[in-house]
Formats: sequence, structure tokens, C-alpha cells
Amino acid sequence: MFEIKQVDPEAYRRETRRSTLIVVLVFAVLAMGLASLFVKLFGEPGGDNFRWNLGGVIAGLLLAVLLVRLKLWSQPWMASAAYGWQLKRSLMSVTNVMHQVTAGVAAGDPSAMKLLRFYHLGLMQMHQLDGNSSSLNQMLQDVEEHQERMRAQQLDTDQTRLDPSWFAALKNVSP
Repeated sequence: MFEIKQVDPEAYRRETRRSTLIVVLVFAVLAMGLASLFVKLFGEPGGDNFRWNLGGVIAGLLLAVLLVRLKLWSQPWMASAAYGWQLKRSLMSVTNVMHQVTAGVAAGDPSAMKLLRFYHLGLMQMHQLDGNSSSLNQMLQDVEEHQERMRAQQLDTDQTRLDPSWFAALKNVSP
């Protein structure tokens, strides 16, 4: 279950830039090192070694992905990048069923209304973290209207936790 946390946008951007740079450097070192090693072990002196270079780069990419997922992902300096990735994945899971969410909201279904509120809160945070104030301003009216509909039904508007049961409840709502 994902929960939206309070995150300082400036710190988030600074930390994600740093973690991205580290991951890119890890990939570059692995790719260049393995490409050189493959050419040295399997290549022909003065010959066309493109396939060995490419093989080394691909092996470096695969190794870098494994290293990030298995070792680096849990490091404290990767926390902001991991949080942003989880937030985007959670938003995408709602986007994938948005037609059902919209139908549920139109029908006044509480689970759909909570899910849309979570989506709005998460999307607003993502725009803030990315420094995208123009998109944030465009959606504020829809967010406020939905929030008023929730209040009219006496639903809690503080929906910062993505509850998997909301998705299950959507299956009962016909689009």
C-alpha cells in the first residue's frame, strides 16, 4: 500500500539528480569496462569489433539494472528516486482504470471518489516535485469541485493512502 508523504520539492530534485548521476556513472563504467574486456578477450586486432563493443554495452546495461534493483535501490541516497518511482506507479495504476473511476464518481460510489481524490493528491504532488506549476494550476478547479462533492457525501478528503480495496470496489461499477 503506497502512501503520499510530505516531501520538499527542492530536496527531492537535488537528491534525484544526484542519484541519477550516480546510476549513470555506474552504467558508463560497467558498459565501457565490459566493452573493452569483450574486445580484448574475443576481438580481433585491427578487425571489426563492433559486436563485441555492443555486447559489452548491453551486458553493462543489464548488470547496471540488476545492481540498481538488488543493491542500490534500498540505499538512503536513492530514497527520493524510489519514492518518485512508487508515486508514479501508483498514479499509473489509477490511470489504467480511470474510465471506471470516472463512472464510479458519476454514480457517487465512495470508493471511486476516494480513489480519484488520492489520484488528485498524488498528481498534485508529482507536479510540485517536478516543478510543473502550469499543469498544477490547470487541474485545481477539477480538484476543488471533486473535493466539494466528497464533502457533500461526508467523505474524508485526506486520501493519502492508496487502498487496494478501492480497485476491487470498481469492478462492481459499470463504465
